[in-house]
Amino acid sequence: MNRGLIQLLLLGLFLFGLAQSVLATNPEYYYDFSPRAEAIYQRVLRLELKDAQADINALRSTSPTNLVTYHLESYLDFFRLYLSGNERLDTELEARFAKRISQLELGDVRSPYHRYALAEARLHRSLIHLRFERHLAAFRELNKANKLLRDNVQEFPDFLLTYKDLGLLHAAIGSIPPQYKWGVTLISSLNGTIAEGRKELALALRDRESPFYLETAVLSAFLELHLADAPARAWQQVNALDLRPRTNALHCFILANLAMHNGKNEVALQILEAQPRGGAAADFPYLDFMLGLAKLRNLNPKARVHFQSFNLRYAGRHFKEEARQKIAWSYLLEGNTAAYQQTIDAIGGGSRSGGDENAAREAAGSRPPHLGLLRARLLFDGNYCTRARAQLDAIAVASLSPEEHLEYLYRTGRVLEGLKDYPGALSFYQRTVQMGRHQPAFYACKSALQAGLIEEERGNRERARAYFNDCLSISPAEYRAGLHLLAKAGLNRVS
Repeated sequence: MNRGLIQLLLLGLFLFGLAQSVLATNPEYYYDFSPRAEAIYQRVLRLELKDAQADINALRSTSPTNLVTYHLESYLDFFRLYLSGNERLDTELEARFAKRISQLELGDVRSPYHRYALAEARLHRSLIHLRFERHLAAFRELNKANKLLRDNVQEFPDFLLTYKDLGLLHAAIGSIPPQYKWGVTLISSLNGTIAEGRKELALALRDRESPFYLETAVLSAFLELHLADAPARAWQQVNALDLRPRTNALHCFILANLAMHNGKNEVALQILEAQPRGGAAADFPYLDFMLGLAKLRNLNPKARVHFQSFNLRYAGRHFKEEARQKIAWSYLLEGNTAAYQQTIDAIGGGSRSGGDENAAREAAGSRPPHLGLLRARLLFDGNYCTRARAQLDAIAVASLSPEEHLEYLYRTGRVLEGLKDYPGALSFYQRTVQMGRHQPAFYACKSALQAGLIEEERGNRERARAYFNDCLSISPAEYRAGLHLLAKAGLNRVS
């Protein structure tokens, strides 16, 4: 599943809203989001998870039938698993999830928080399943959450929090690529479109005085980024919010992520260099992975210390092979081919995420990346397009291998697109698709996608549809799921 989609789902859940001191009509089990519960909620969002667990236990001892404690604990367990990637911990926490569902099912069905809290617990679990590549189990939980949310809309149409989660689901479902459609059609009643999701999120955003306004606005921004192909609008929306990246690691992630997707690499560097470290907050190793990327995109070989830090601190298997690849590249930028080879040889199977698959494919190859192409790639990823163009112009094209020539065509197209030379970019994308359609590298598939995005931007909807469909017809050995997801989202927009 595409990393961007996962991040979108993630942000829609871990900046959630709970009830405002609402008492259900069942006197035994109720939802009371008291000032004490709100303080725990804020502590969870600061990632102070150990202290938050102690506070939850204390609240539960004095208010054992207040189901808000189970709702809060669901988010706490989700953070522990998602930030650490620890699959052994997941096995330990699975029983807590089953107990949580049993307790939440005791709630009063006449309260709008009954189905809402149950749905979010199942959404949390589905995201963990997705992280650990258990797709069938993930779709099962998504289906159950979807039914709960739909029923809640029918029963309590004025309960805006439901539209936040339902909008997220509808938008995400509308962009599911063909290879995952089995999960929708086989076991679930999931359906939706990006447009439908955007409308529901807009409905949730109507109440600007809501304590959940910031959460919903962030979710809306990430939908614009990942599914609506509107990174500038997403950046504008988030910058209008009161985020504090120097003291809140989640805020740091949000702003740095959006900066990097908007070609603001220097801004991302500043944000990530000032990230909060230590204290009572749980470790967030992925922020160092991002910092390494930001430095590498400016050809700074010191980036490797951040990837090394990530690999030491992260207990999961995802992104680790990609981190080793980036460490190897840092040595290559310094001309240290021996250290490059030693590092790249340490890459094993890894996970099935796109970056790890790409790293494993490079490790299985017989030669390191072409240094000029590598520099151009990194500089383009940081939006240093003029510098990237200079690197490409200095390459002796006749000396390239067939695979390097294919990459050269693709990289040239990307840089020309970055420089707003759209006719030139389309020409190179077309040549890349023609030459690389049946190759394992992702260049042809990505070129078709980018050509579709250019034509969509220019208002040529029919041409855009043709390119998006072409992208879906190409099946590279790496990044296929993510590229197809974006092509499907494009078709959803232009159809």
